[in-house]
Amino acid sequence: MTATVINVVIEQLVRQRFELPGFSTLLRTARRIRAQVNDELFSVLSAGLSPALKHEIDDLFLVKAGATSGWLRLKREPKKPTNPEVRAYLEHLSWLKAWVARLPAIDHIAAPKFHQYVLEARALDAADIKATKPAKRYALAVVLIHAQLRQALDDAVDILRRKVRKLHATGAEQLERYFTEHRLRAEKLIATLRDVLKAFEAGATDAERGGRIASAIEGESAQLLAQCDEHMAYAADNYFPFMMASYQAQRPLLLNCLGLLELASTHSDQTLVQAIAFVLQHRSSHKEHLPVDEAALSVQWLPDKWRRLVVQENEQGKPASVHRKYFELCVLSEVARELQSGDLFVRHSEQYGDYREQLISWDAFESQVADYGAMLALPTEAGAFVAQLRQRLADTAKRVDGAFPDNAHAAFVGEELVIRKNSKQAAPAALLRVDQQLTARLAPKNILDILVEGERWLDLHKLFGPLSGFEGKIDNPRLRFVTTLFCYGCNLGPTQTARSLKDLSRKQVAWLNLHHMTEARLEKALVQVINAYNKFLLPKYWGSGEAASADGTQWNLYEQNLLAESHIRYGGYGGIGYYHVSDRYIALFSHFIPCGVYEAVYILDGLIKNESDVQPDTVHGDTHAQSTPAFALAYLLGIKLMPRIRQFKKLVFFRPDKKTRYKHIDALFGESIDWSLISTHLPDMLRVALSIKAGKITPSALLRRLGTASRKNKLYFAFRELGRVVRTQFLLDYIGDVELRRTIQAATCKSEEFNQFTKWLFFGGEGVIAENVRHEQRKVIKYNQLVANLVILHNVEAMTRVLKELQAEGFAVDAAVLGGLAPYRVEHINRFGDYSLDLERPVPPMQFETILI
Repeated sequence: MTATVINVVIEQLVRQRFELPGFSTLLRTARRIRAQVNDELFSVLSAGLSPALKHEIDDLFLVKAGATSGWLRLKREPKKPTNPEVRAYLEHLSWLKAWVARLPAIDHIAAPKFHQYVLEARALDAADIKATKPAKRYALAVVLIHAQLRQALDDAVDILRRKVRKLHATGAEQLERYFTEHRLRAEKLIATLRDVLKAFEAGATDAERGGRIASAIEGESAQLLAQCDEHMAYAADNYFPFMMASYQAQRPLLLNCLGLLELASTHSDQTLVQAIAFVLQHRSSHKEHLPVDEAALSVQWLPDKWRRLVVQENEQGKPASVHRKYFELCVLSEVARELQSGDLFVRHSEQYGDYREQLISWDAFESQVADYGAMLALPTEAGAFVAQLRQRLADTAKRVDGAFPDNAHAAFVGEELVIRKNSKQAAPAALLRVDQQLTARLAPKNILDILVEGERWLDLHKLFGPLSGFEGKIDNPRLRFVTTLFCYGCNLGPTQTARSLKDLSRKQVAWLNLHHMTEARLEKALVQVINAYNKFLLPKYWGSGEAASADGTQWNLYEQNLLAESHIRYGGYGGIGYYHVSDRYIALFSHFIPCGVYEAVYILDGLIKNESDVQPDTVHGDTHAQSTPAFALAYLLGIKLMPRIRQFKKLVFFRPDKKTRYKHIDALFGESIDWSLISTHLPDMLRVALSIKAGKITPSALLRRLGTASRKNKLYFAFRELGRVVRTQFLLDYIGDVELRRTIQAATCKSEEFNQFTKWLFFGGEGVIAENVRHEQRKVIKYNQLVANLVILHNVEAMTRVLKELQAEGFAVDAAVLGGLAPYRVEHINRFGDYSLDLERPVPPMQFETILI
């Protein structure tokens, strides 16, 4: 924070042509201003509290024998969402809401300041915060309570969505089981129908036909009719009736959760909000059916499958009543879906708040859009934008269609397009020999030696001062930093680290992590490592630095937390580490996300948040990245999205217009593009892109909403339509360009190799992340990425030295050989055994300028 103030001051002094003072003067001034601003904010928040409320806050810091302090209770994290845990957590949410209702507002605090105060408050235990000045103590308490309410509201939505999703999954499973168990009954009904039809055809008169049909039924008409009604209730895979049994046990919790969320619509359509109020109003009713007045409660929005179960009509065919519990289930299902799509929002929530409030103003949009379009060479006037896009799609389709007969790697088998696998390119003859020499000559190192080496090169410990911003009085900060990085990045944990190193206690190791280390600071350290790595010449033989690949890997968690979830794709229980890896092998950014979240929503975040010297404009991904809104948003951000493609038969190509036909590839195309939809909503889409560039909102925050189909959100339809254009053009290029497919394959392989490499370094604790606090889990992923990048940096530096020796000895070291190498080497690294932390060992400087060929 102080560095940011200094940078702004220097920028203004240069702009005003003032002579720059000494750095120490700037540092003292920045610290004084920072302290002054903080004191003013603390005083304002503290002054907004009554003496009685201050006394209640002081009570939070009391620690009674055998009891948890209120301060620790504030920091409560949700555990595995069992019914007792959900019940307790909703009580916690209600407690937080009662607190915030009496506290002063915090809207005047800038987001960076708010985040800083939250981090500082979380790091302090009850004894620490009691020792701070009163104004600061009360201010930090106010900020933390507000922050915890926001998080708890997000958690409540996640719990509701997970519970509803499980109800649907259970219903679908029971429907499948029902059809399996009643297969014989269905066959009997079909056989009876066959007998009835044969009887009908055999009769000469209506009377004879009636008699024959009665004989075929054999007096079982009532039973057969009941069986038909039961079968029809589940027709078209309607599993909703099977949800009821599971819902009965979950109903009190789900309705309590619904009642605690202040839900509002982002559109003028208020029908679902009215339905929510109706459900909550009658939650204590014991009637099976509730009368409805369409003037007060519309049921026209009900999907057809629900409508058959929910609505009872009168003689005029108008809704007369609703089945209470089926209506509740329908409303809860729609609430879960619309919270995901952004059609509903939760007041005071962080993740599920009104995303429109995070967009730049229309005045700011008008002042910036022309420059933004010029920077990306993108027309910002709707007509020109659509004309350019339409022409590019038409030209690409025409080119690929014309070249298709000569395309040796793609062909139609029937109506299905088959892309043949890329032939593997032969490795240079000298590569194996050079690789073997590298393995033999790289000096053995243990993990600690490599971390010490990186610290000595880059002085990373200087990035990790105390969260309060003042000088910390810790002994040997290098030792403490390296030990903490080793502890959390390799997953030894504080206890095992203290046993292995013996220089520090468990408490000292854990203390630095809590009081000095944050995600943002770990990201700054990562930037320094990436920038140092990028100065070497060897990585430039592995890629241009203009592309990155994104992929996830599962990390195991203990089940007692909300983030942990079973994942169909990966199997097992845990969360997803999602990494953006440069085509030069270094990891640029990482996220830690729940298993239930669609990974593609994060595919653009890594490029937007990346602050290193390596700035790719192309991102590759696995098949999860095929989302049309993701293609659209990437296009408007100037990012080329190029995922690996499988199962072409499931993908639809869109025509530039209805009349266009193609000689060779027409079977791929379906509908045409609605250009008017893109033209109408181009300003709205560009406003989103500008808001992301301004740092007001992240791509993932938008894609979480745009990735879910919405019947109400015009912005969703516009992004989907633009994405159809961009994705169709990419798919056509993918078909016609074998080198593009080879590049994408190589990029995604690098991501998979990095995933294996980073897990190899996470060798402690059986590879299970032991932290149950979410921001600590995210920090563990950053620690591990930092360890991995430091090992990659070490390997490149060591490989450069050995390769120079081999070249001097006459080995064939050319561009092809260098391009075939990789820095994910582990043969020379010792993970186990005795650990000796030697900070005095001579470390040679990095030789960035070494020229290999």
